[in-house]
Amino acid sequence: MAFVLSLLMALVLVSYGPGGSLGCDLSQNHVLSGRKNLRLLGQMRRLSPRLCLQDRKDFAFPQEMVEGGQLQEAQAISVLHEMLQQSFNLFHTERSSAAWDTTLLEQLRTGLHQQLDDLDACLGQVMGEEDSALGRTGPTLAVKRYFQGVHVYLKEKEYSDCAWETVRVEIMRSLSSPVSLQERLRMMDGDLSSP
Repeated sequence: MAFVLSLLMALVLVSYGPGGSLGCDLSQNHVLSGRKNLRLLGQMRRLSPRLCLQDRKDFAFPQEMVEGGQLQEAQAISVLHEMLQQSFNLFHTERSSAAWDTTLLEQLRTGLHQQLDDLDACLGQVMGEEDSALGRTGPTLAVKRYFQGVHVYLKEKEYSDCAWETVRVEIMRSLSSPVSLQERLRMMDGDLSSP
């Protein structure tokens, strides 16, 4: 989730920065909601991951593509939106309701939905007709494929408790990967505001 938080902080900085290049309003509450969602994912742990070692899997999170130096602002927003949407979808299934504490799960769903609502406004503002293909190519498509692999894994494991625990740990890991996107967006914002 730190990855998502880095994206959120970068987007907040860019939207409020001197250039105001995004023209959207991501509040500090948006970032705080991301932190709360990370805590909720941690609290949702029901099994020790050690009990599920036989179910471990490398889901091949597309870290290099998502963190790549060529990621532009519109792509960063698109990637972040896709990660939040896919996470929301994953935890908003009937099978996930059976796997998790319903109170924590509902809080996570609410938090992810709130972040998506906040981000939808920005996504609409930066995604013009020429950018409409962003959701079907590059980093955003890689994120979609990553989550498809997660769904396939759950189905193959018949949505077992260990499969869900493995996925919970994986989602936390993929969203917590260290990233330099925040610095790149800050530098891009500086470039836009300089003469």
